[in-house]
Amino acid sequence: MNRTTTTLFLLGGGGDLSSRLLLPALGQLLTAQPDRQVRLIGVGVETMTDAAWRETVSSSFATVQASGSAVDALLGETVFRTADVTDPAALTELLSETGGTPAFYFALPPAVTMKACAALGQVDLPDATVLALEKPFGTDGNSAAALNSQLAKLVPENQIHRVDHFLGRSTVFNVLGLRFSNRIFEPLWNSEHIERVDIVYDEQLGLEGRAGYYDKAGALVDMIQSHLLQVMAIVAMEPPSTLDAADLRDGKGLVLRATRPWANDPSASSRRARYTAGAVDGRDYPAYVDEGGVDPARDTETLAEVTLEVDNWRWAGVPFTLRSGKALGERRREIIVTFKPAKWVPTGFSGGAHPTVLRLFLAPDQMSLSLNVNGPGDPHELDRVVFEAEFSPGQFNAYGEVLEGILDNDPSLSVRGDTAEQCWRIVEPVLAAWKSGAVPMNEYAAGSAGPASWDPIGVDDRRFA
Repeated sequence: MNRTTTTLFLLGGGGDLSSRLLLPALGQLLTAQPDRQVRLIGVGVETMTDAAWRETVSSSFATVQASGSAVDALLGETVFRTADVTDPAALTELLSETGGTPAFYFALPPAVTMKACAALGQVDLPDATVLALEKPFGTDGNSAAALNSQLAKLVPENQIHRVDHFLGRSTVFNVLGLRFSNRIFEPLWNSEHIERVDIVYDEQLGLEGRAGYYDKAGALVDMIQSHLLQVMAIVAMEPPSTLDAADLRDGKGLVLRATRPWANDPSASSRRARYTAGAVDGRDYPAYVDEGGVDPARDTETLAEVTLEVDNWRWAGVPFTLRSGKALGERRREIIVTFKPAKWVPTGFSGGAHPTVLRLFLAPDQMSLSLNVNGPGDPHELDRVVFEAEFSPGQFNAYGEVLEGILDNDPSLSVRGDTAEQCWRIVEPVLAAWKSGAVPMNEYAAGSAGPASWDPIGVDDRRFA
């Protein structure tokens, strides 16, 4: 495959996101695709020699055992530039070093990204320029719309990659492949047969020194407003005609435009909590309000749960509950599809006919299907059996897939501008209800399953697993 050269400007190249995730992913990609031609320029406000930068890149590549001709070529010529990326003159100077297609990856805080995009408006950008932005996209609906308006002045929408690594190709395609290539699922994928859908992303990690960002965002914005709404859109979308970017992103957009808080009541359909002191897997955590850099007056939640409805013919009446939190006792990353119970079971069976439950686990991608069968002893007694399977992990990790899309300028897995704004529209009524105090702030001990007063979601079937 013939590929043109891309000059990847990694803005914020000296930061944690670059060294921990982006650079290893780039090394993995170049190892698998030795014909790919990438020139890497790290950019940051700090002073760093080219030799020190090459050592940083080399160390990150070593974590994934990156090797081969493309890796050697990149390491041989990568450089670091100290620059203020909010200064049009500095950006113009950076662009003068472009070979082939320029691609800017904004591994920067949202406020700096917005200023950098404004500065790019005063720069003569090549027609093929690609822009890649990390979430969050804006800090609310208005700022997201303003950012989109600015980006639209720079390059066409299909050259803008709003990165959500949850939309890694393998996870997205595994969900779509399971649903659309199996007739036992697709005809049942609607409100006639499905009782509820739960999407849970519970973490055992706590704040981990991220107060500067997290204390201003909280669990709802950090995870649900971005990642989990995108996952929900994949689960709930109509069958796309193709797997091309336009069809996939149209399908997600239709779902999100139809989504709102359950019964249009953001207070009754949401819950929030934050962790108190406790231990997770043998590691002690202080209370969230005592973590370094946290301002208790912000009233930031570390566990958020929202129930939504998708107001269309397929999903009318089906609750979609999205939950994510930190410092919880169990790591859970799963989509749980609970089907309605059988309409009728012949008299004479004992043991109860429980709902069929399909669980799709994320990272690593696996699935289980819980069914009722006749027990091994008395054939009149119903028992539970769980079928399990593993999905293909894909060729690359999530950020490797993200970078491949950016370098190939394939926006299939990126977030389109209108859907980024829709995600804010969906959660803003909840945020307003929380700010008004209409939803109490509950507490849970670090290492627990959450507040004792909360009914668990998506876990009732586990007793049979």
